[in-house]
Amino acid sequence: MSIRQVTSDVYQVGSIDWDRTLFDELIPLPDGTSYNAYVVKDEKTALIDTVDPTKTHELMTHLTELDVTIDFIISNHAEQDHSGSIPAVLEAFPDAQVVTNPKCKTLLMEMLSIPEEKFMTVQDGDILGLGGKTLEFIMAPWVHWPETMFTYLREGKLLFSCDFLGAHLATSDLFVESMDMVYNPAKRYYAEIMMPFRTSIRKHLQKLDSMDIKIVAPSHGPLYRTPSLITNAYEEWVSDTVKNEVVLPFVSMHGSTRQMVDYFIEALMDRGITVKPFNLTTADVGELAMSLVDAATVVIASPTVLIGPHPRAVYAAYLVNALRPKCRVASIIGSYGWGGKMIEMLKQGMQNLNVELLEPVLIKGHPTKEDYTLLDKLADEIYKKHKELNL
Repeated sequence: MSIRQVTSDVYQVGSIDWDRTLFDELIPLPDGTSYNAYVVKDEKTALIDTVDPTKTHELMTHLTELDVTIDFIISNHAEQDHSGSIPAVLEAFPDAQVVTNPKCKTLLMEMLSIPEEKFMTVQDGDILGLGGKTLEFIMAPWVHWPETMFTYLREGKLLFSCDFLGAHLATSDLFVESMDMVYNPAKRYYAEIMMPFRTSIRKHLQKLDSMDIKIVAPSHGPLYRTPSLITNAYEEWVSDTVKNEVVLPFVSMHGSTRQMVDYFIEALMDRGITVKPFNLTTADVGELAMSLVDAATVVIASPTVLIGPHPRAVYAAYLVNALRPKCRVASIIGSYGWGGKMIEMLKQGMQNLNVELLEPVLIKGHPTKEDYTLLDKLADEIYKKHKELNL
């Protein structure tokens, strides 16, 4: 990636990772990603965040081409895809100071072995003058990690928002011209990374409402010259509004659970409910996470393996429990051969959810007519609950 000018004296010097397909050895990246780092030039020069260590060479090449001396390295977040190249920058610019908050300082010292004397710590509302330009630091704990902060360039009204409002998207476009190009990657990014902190994010959105922001410059994905494009989307995602949808992660070993799932899908559709089934043997976990952003109900379907749920159903329950979506209703369906504690174990795996858990449907062997009646009753109960929510 070449250096790209954002505004007068502000440059994007990060890296586009076109080929990365997995993040944190966990999250699929169907659209690649970028590691955005920014240089603010003035009498003193600041580097806002760095890049993943795999792309350090690109960052250093860009800094050489820009022909700058880095005086300050602003670290908005300690995770290595943002901070991993700080040691290389310090080696090239030994007089530079790492500017961050106390919590981030501690993490950077522990994870990157940066000496304490290299740091300048800041608190919420503190400013750093570069000469004619002023950086303001805004603490934003739990938009992702507890030490996250934003940096605001007052003169350019430019917010360096770190992970917040970003997207895993490799694109040659510097700016978002239409949400059509970024909506799904941004929603996927919110679902996978931000959704557990929905309540905290609401507060940070309110803080941004009181600020004059012309450009949002996140750490991943393109930038926004119209901030409302992404902030309006976030307002919807973090709201308590849910949709008339059921997310149905399922796995079947010998066909019994699959028969239940197929019947249940039809039963929900007959009641006017949108169903989003995910076969856990092939499903993209990012797509599953996205579906949880809006859905009113989640139902996990699993056979019994030995005495417990199928491992893929356990993973689905863990994912739902960790992401803590705003769904209001949950249930479990599945089958068993000779016994077990599948229902109890899946319930335990979703204990963080603030939902009403409807009576599960557990059958022995292949479903019978009576079993299908139980699935109809569950579909009726979900329909009733959705109506109570005015869906």
